[in-house]
This record gives sequence, C-alpha cells and structure tokens, in this order.
Amino acid sequence: MIRLAELRFRWRARDPLVLDIEELAVARGEKLFVKGPSGGGKTTLLNLLGGVVAPEAGTVEILGTEVTGLRGAARDAFRADHIGFVFQSFNLVPYLPLVDNVLLPCRFSARRRERAGDRPEDEARRLLAHMGLDAGRLSGRGVVHLSQGEQQRVAAARALIGAPDLVVADEPTSALDSDVREAFLSLLFEEVDKAGATLVFVSHDARLEPAFGRSLALADINRASPGG
Repeated sequence: MIRLAELRFRWRARDPLVLDIEELAVARGEKLFVKGPSGGGKTTLLNLLGGVVAPEAGTVEILGTEVTGLRGAARDAFRADHIGFVFQSFNLVPYLPLVDNVLLPCRFSARRRERAGDRPEDEARRLLAHMGLDAGRLSGRGVVHLSQGEQQRVAAARALIGAPDLVVADEPTSALDSDVREAFLSLLFEEVDKAGATLVFVSHDARLEPAFGRSLALADINRASPGG
C-alpha cells in the first residue's frame, strides 16, 4: 500500500530537516500505530502520505503510484479517490449540514461516490450512527455547535465514506472521553476491515497501541530526529 524511499522534508530551504526516512513499507490491510513526541514529524508524515505537502527529495508511493510525481491537481484527485483523511483539527465545513460534511469526498471523487452505494446520503447516516451520532437529532445544529468529540466522529465518518483504500488518522481520539475511545477504535477497525483498507493511525495515547497489528516509533526511522 505504502512505500517511502529516501524521503526528506523541511519547511523552508534553510530550516533543519523535519523528516529523513530511508525507507518505510506498509502492507495492504495493515493497521499501523505511529507514535512519537510532539513536533517529531508525525503530522508531517501523514500530510506527505496524503499528498497535502510534497517532499524535498525521495518518493512517496501509494498503491503503486508515485504520488510525488503527480502535479497538484492530479495529486488532489488521487487523494480524493483513494485516501480518507482524519485531520487533527477536523477541517469540517461550518456552513454545510452534518450529512453534507460527511459526503464531501463523494463530491470530489466519482469513485468514492460509486462505492458509497446508490444512496450516498444513507451511507453517510449509517456511518454517523455507527460512530454514535444520530444525524436526524443533530441535523438542526451546525457542526460548529457540536462538541469536540462529536466533531471528531463526524470527521472519521467523512474519511471512511466511499471505502477509501488508505485511511490516515491524526490523533483521531484526542477529543474523546476515555470511556468511549476503545469503542470508537473498535468501530473504526470494523469499518476499515469492511472496506479492506489500510490504516495509519497517529496518537499520543499509548493505551491504544496494543490494539494494532504493528507499532512504529517515528524516531526509530527518522534520521532527522535526535533519537533517529
């Protein structure tokens, strides 16, 4: 699913390297837990996987496609078709109703829209319900008036709609109460398995780590990090 080679990234030309990774491979269907301190490059790694930013050097290959070789519009289209992204800051659209926020990937990708079924709106409501949210009850409230935990679950439903091949999740349980984190993770795994997707999950919460098939300390592979 993922292959990185000689990947280097820095924000500006004279800045120190944020990431310097010789290689990383993630298999199809794998659930990878990525850990590390704040400022260690975890979010940057996810943004590189999603084609949100481009590396200074090296390659990012997803599903056999070298994403680093795609120009802006083609990279955006590839991400829309194949990658579900749970952003740390949620990135919900405040003026769109709840269900329409979940349906956004289907607006930008015919592939995701087709995989969401004949009635994508019903699939959006099913995903919301699976995440513990009643779309009917919450429909009258703008997403900005939802709690942080509710917004986080809306963002997860949006990432999952249309069965993307790869789901990347940046601290997707940070706003959830401790008693619902494990339940949320179980639901996320169920949806990822249903889609046959690969999951790359970044979190500071070490209690979640044992649930994953593989765990990776980013400092162990990042030659730019003090521990790398």
